[in-house]
Amino acid sequence: MARLGEEPFLHEGCVSNASHFGRFVEIGAQTRLNNVSFDDYSYCDRLCDLANVRIGKFANIASMVRVGATDHPMTRASQHHFLYRSASYWDDTEDDARWFQHRASRLAHIGHDSWIGHGALIKPEVTIGIGAVVASGAVVTKDVAPYAIVGGNTARLIRYRFAPDEISTLLQIAWWDWSHERLRQALPDFRALPIKTFLEKYS
Repeated sequence: MARLGEEPFLHEGCVSNASHFGRFVEIGAQTRLNNVSFDDYSYCDRLCDLANVRIGKFANIASMVRVGATDHPMTRASQHHFLYRSASYWDDTEDDARWFQHRASRLAHIGHDSWIGHGALIKPEVTIGIGAVVASGAVVTKDVAPYAIVGGNTARLIRYRFAPDEISTLLQIAWWDWSHERLRQALPDFRALPIKTFLEKYS
C-alpha cells in the first residue's frame, strides 16, 4: 500500500472534475469524481462514481459505490439527454446550464468515520451520519443517523453500533478532529480497548 501524505493518491484511470482533497486521501482505480470534496483520511475503493457530495474525515467507501446518482427531468415531455446535453446533438444550441446547476446544488453528505459498503447507492441530498454503516447493495433515499447501521432497498435501520450514551460521548470526544500526532499516540488504544474503556479514558 502506498504511503499517504499531504497530496491525494489517485490510482490509475481516475477521472476528477471540480473536486478537492484533504490530507491522507486515497482514490481507487477507475473512479469517477464530479464536484466532490474529500476531507482528511477518507478514501474510496475502485470503480466508484461520486457526484455532488461532501465527504467528512475518515470515511470508508468500498468499491462500486455510487453517491449523488443524478436524476432525469421526469416531469417534462422527455427525460432524455437531448434536453440538457443539447450541444451533443445540434451545432446551434448549448447545454442547459440551469439543469446542471440544479444537479450540482443537490449535495449529499457523508459523515466522519462512516462506512459505505460495496455497491451501495446514496441519492442526492441524503446525509449519512457520523460513524454510520451503509450495508452492501443498499439504496439510501433518506438521512441516516449517527452510528446507525442501515441496509436494504430502500435502506432501513437495522440497529445502532453503540448505546445512546456511548454515541453521545463519541460525538463529544470528536476524535476525528485530533491531530495526526495525537492519533498516533492513541493508536494502541484504538486497536485494543473495548468501546466503554476507550470512552472512559478519553472523555
